[in-house]
Amino acid sequence: MDPGTIATIVIIVVLLVIILSSAIKVFPEYQRGVIFRLGRINPPKGPGLFVIIPIVDRVVRVDLRTITMDVPAQEVITKDNVPVKVNAVSYFRVIDPTRAVIEVQNYVVATSQIAQTTLRSVLGQSDLDHLLTEREKLNTRLQEIIDGQTDPWGIKVSIVEIKDVEIPSSMQRAMARQAEAERERRAKVIAAEGEYQASEKLEQAAVVLSKTPAAIQLRYLQTLVEVAAEKNSTTLFPIPIDLMEPFLKRQKEST
Repeated sequence: MDPGTIATIVIIVVLLVIILSSAIKVFPEYQRGVIFRLGRINPPKGPGLFVIIPIVDRVVRVDLRTITMDVPAQEVITKDNVPVKVNAVSYFRVIDPTRAVIEVQNYVVATSQIAQTTLRSVLGQSDLDHLLTEREKLNTRLQEIIDGQTDPWGIKVSIVEIKDVEIPSSMQRAMARQAEAERERRAKVIAAEGEYQASEKLEQAAVVLSKTPAAIQLRYLQTLVEVAAEKNSTTLFPIPIDLMEPFLKRQKEST
């Protein structure tokens, strides 16, 4: 066999290896291959081993795993004219590889832009108190709106969470004063309720003591014992005439 024939065989073998290597594709479980044959879409392939026609077919890899995307911080003016800076995180995945490739140029960038504009729009319709206290409802509303807009692209948005709400320092001080005033109001209300309940009990005790005059004297003596237990003060208290009456009667009888 002459050298020219050997060289030809080597070239053919190399070309066959290159063609076979480009024709055989192996995709993992979480990927699909969207195939364009002469520009026309074909059903997606994968996972596993499959063969394409080199030069004729073009394969686009699509990842089906859930993508975690940070939504950049957005400057928002709330419904009650308070400027805040809000960022969020969204979780989405491709459920239709064909539409994700042919309906939008870059579904990750497109979903990010939709999330940013929706975040500004929804939060701009809410006041600050609602933004701080009803975050779960806002998350649900954001998820529904973004998912509805990305559905034609074969994208499923499963979760949207507001991560942080940055409030101006002046507004933070005002909110701190408001919270302090609210706590003082609650403390005064609780103290007033305690005084009211105590007055009711004192009224009931006064009724009971009025029925038995001796009980009032016993109460005086009990109070004296409680005060004297401190041993650090001198206590003066009036002695009721009722206590001295038995002694006066005995003295009169003796005379």
